[in-house]
Amino acid sequence: MSTDRWGIDDSWLDALDTEHTVDRATIDRLREVIGEPPADLEETAPIVAVPGDALEVDHAVVVCEDGTSIDVDGELPADVPLGYHRLRTPDGRDRLLVVHPGRCWLPEERSWGWAVQLYAARGRGSAGIGDLADLRTVRELAESQGAGFVLVNPLHAVGPGPEQEDSPYLPATRRFRNPVYLRLDDVPGVQLTDDDRARAAELNGAELVDRDATWAFKRAVLQRTFDADPDVAGFRDWWWHQGQPLQDWANWAAIADEHGANWPDWPADLRDPRSDAVRAWSTDHEPQVAFHAWLQWLLDGQLAAATGDLTVIQDLPIGVSGGGADAWAWQDVLAEGVSVGAPPDAFNAKGQDWGSPPLVPWRLRAADYAPFVESIRATMAGAGGLRIDHVMGLFRLWWVPGGDPTAGAYVRYPAEDLLGIVALESHRAQAVVVGEDLGTVEDGVREAMAEHGVLSYRLLWFEDDAPAEWPAAAMGAITTHDLPTVAGLWTGSDVAEQVELGTGEPDQLERDRQQLLAHLVDAPAGPSRRMGPGKAVERAHALLATAPCLLLSATLDDALGVQRRPNVPGAMARPNWRLPLPVPVEDLAGHRGVRDVVRALGVSSAGRSGTGSS
Repeated sequence: MSTDRWGIDDSWLDALDTEHTVDRATIDRLREVIGEPPADLEETAPIVAVPGDALEVDHAVVVCEDGTSIDVDGELPADVPLGYHRLRTPDGRDRLLVVHPGRCWLPEERSWGWAVQLYAARGRGSAGIGDLADLRTVRELAESQGAGFVLVNPLHAVGPGPEQEDSPYLPATRRFRNPVYLRLDDVPGVQLTDDDRARAAELNGAELVDRDATWAFKRAVLQRTFDADPDVAGFRDWWWHQGQPLQDWANWAAIADEHGANWPDWPADLRDPRSDAVRAWSTDHEPQVAFHAWLQWLLDGQLAAATGDLTVIQDLPIGVSGGGADAWAWQDVLAEGVSVGAPPDAFNAKGQDWGSPPLVPWRLRAADYAPFVESIRATMAGAGGLRIDHVMGLFRLWWVPGGDPTAGAYVRYPAEDLLGIVALESHRAQAVVVGEDLGTVEDGVREAMAEHGVLSYRLLWFEDDAPAEWPAAAMGAITTHDLPTVAGLWTGSDVAEQVELGTGEPDQLERDRQQLLAHLVDAPAGPSRRMGPGKAVERAHALLATAPCLLLSATLDDALGVQRRPNVPGAMARPNWRLPLPVPVEDLAGHRGVRDVVRALGVSSAGRSGTGSS
């Protein structure tokens, strides 16, 4: 395998180490999309380094973030401050210098925690969807049980229109949050009528999470509340201090209300976020723009109340919608006519197309990594943790031209720079970072993660080794939102659903199930097949507790004996991302399954020495 100067690999290895050659037409198309970088890119692109690193410049000046200056000659001083500085050379060049600590921040003590799909965690005061007040309830429960963290699905915003995107992994932005998660009762100045409360109760009693109906109801109440007092104390000053990123989001959302949530379909003069037309539109529609900024102000306050002092690990999707706000703001950095996905593998013979346009590596460097920095920083903000979905994307991404994942190729990214930025943002936010390194992981990725303090992600359903043999620098878990729950696996209902959906061959699905079950029934003191799913759940978590991983994660789905997984990839007719938990969050503490998991996982892992370091 070789990589050309566009960063395109001419071949790739599948999970069985079989090499596949990339079609010449694919390479030619991707070269066209990537384009030629400027001739002086290597002299103008950011330098990402640690204190003491050698620099290929002499007699330069580092202008630090705080305005102070440091003379450098050949290498960075060991005491240079961390941060985003400017490096100025005698020939007049001025470029970004990112100084990072080399490793992400890590907690000193081992801990366990709950993983929860927030939309599913409805409480008695919800309005059809789990919200930030429900997250506060889960967080308070976790604290009372001795847990050290809560892991949540991506909370990023989607388009503001009546048809809401169900998948949390295809947001309009990775910098701002989804107002559907607001608790109406906690909004300053809100006045809910009897009809409002009746509608909220009706939505909450629905069998499935209906985002369209929930957002229509919440938006009407929120709009009414904002119109009554658009200058509520504290909001305007907060908005001003957020700068251009929030202005861009609010502009996009307000224009999307009028022209739809796909910016390439807008009138031509509104497609450039820096145009005079957009500035004029924003001024003429100030109340509409202010409304969307106000929603983010509310979310900022409610998230802070929800997370409290506990680490809440937020999920960072691999990308964003091509018609969304981030794609609008950074359209010059994104590849046009291409999306990211995965090549064919044992789980999907046709490959996968995730629908997000990729960042062009050289354009990302030329933009001083701003799209990446802002996305990482915003997702960490106010929570204390980050899970990077498909962390292999920091190294390479499978680019899909023309919608056919089988005709794609891997494109390389500046992984060392990106990992350095993650380490800096982690250090500043005191946030633990987990990389989702599941599936086909090329050689060197996990080693680089470990070197930079990014925790690996180990699953009982994926690992051949017993949990006791897993690495300490990892988050250990049993399953994820895309894989079977313990109860679904144990009873066979997960296989039955997949057969019904046509997402796999019955014989192969059953073989896969038996292979996964072997983790439980072949283990010492494992449950017999005559035992119920509750015993299987307890045994699975007792096994997980033997792992030396820094973080151990249990899902509320498993603790409650849920048989249907949150998402079956590729099953478009299924209500993916819409299945609520069967128990209100207020009743979780008294649920037997929850108590059993805490006893198996929390007590079993208590008292062991910490393995992390800062």
